[in-house]
Amino acid sequence: MGMAAAQVNAGSPTSYNGQNLDILKQRARNGDGQAAYLIGWRYMSGSEVPKDYQEAAKWHELAASHHSTDAELALGFLYEQGKGVARDYERAIEFYRAAANHGQPTAQNNLASMYERGRGVRQDLQEATRLYRAAAEHGDVTAQCNLASMYFRGKGVEHNNQEAAKWFRAAAEKDYAPAQENLAWMYYTGTGVSLDYHEAAHWVQRAAGSGYARAQLDLGYLYEQGKGVALDYVSAYAWYKLAAAAGSKPARVRLKDVSHRMTPTQLQQANARAVEFSASQQSVNLGDSDEIGTSFAEQK
Repeated sequence: MGMAAAQVNAGSPTSYNGQNLDILKQRARNGDGQAAYLIGWRYMSGSEVPKDYQEAAKWHELAASHHSTDAELALGFLYEQGKGVARDYERAIEFYRAAANHGQPTAQNNLASMYERGRGVRQDLQEATRLYRAAAEHGDVTAQCNLASMYFRGKGVEHNNQEAAKWFRAAAEKDYAPAQENLAWMYYTGTGVSLDYHEAAHWVQRAAGSGYARAQLDLGYLYEQGKGVALDYVSAYAWYKLAAAAGSKPARVRLKDVSHRMTPTQLQQANARAVEFSASQQSVNLGDSDEIGTSFAEQK
């Protein structure tokens, strides 16, 4: 199953923030790798200039030649995704490895993903786990979630649900929504932790509030069943509606089902509550990590 998608470091160097692009280009041509990286970052993110991956790749190449670790990470991402350059997994590996060897945790995570998937390199689950662990121990939340998934699935490491729960919790406490949803699932099913619907509700509420559709579906189900929260069809409907709007087919099914048990007044309240919930959602990193189990409603 898929792990976290490659991520590029979104942070820009603060030392040159706000500087004119022409001045930055002059600095870069004079050998300033930090300036070259910032130009590449601006083109890659569309910050202050139109987004242009080819220009981003050109300036990141220059920055990488001056040993910019962030530029190496960015180039790994561009080659992996085929943005601004022809897709080339071996080149992606080359740049991810260079950045990873300098201790860049996102590069370690992304290189681990390449080893796990066998992209540009022979598949090696043990090496993937080693790299995920290195990044996780440096606090990378995507790597923490990925390492947890490796323990949960017994990939590259002995199956261990307690270790999976430990690493999901590490990422969940940093507001990484996929980890929060997975930790909630573990509490809901009693996997690696004691079964606890209240803890499941706590973590799924945090993920749902971040706009994570799967968590919104599961939170709706908890309200519909009165598990870990008070029975509340209005809130159940509101969360199902948000999940359905995000494309969840199971949420659409449950939305229709719960509506048959509600009065017109409750439906009106639920629609208003859905608007309220939507407006209060925070913009956080939702990631692209695996969900380790089926939705709460599908549990036997």
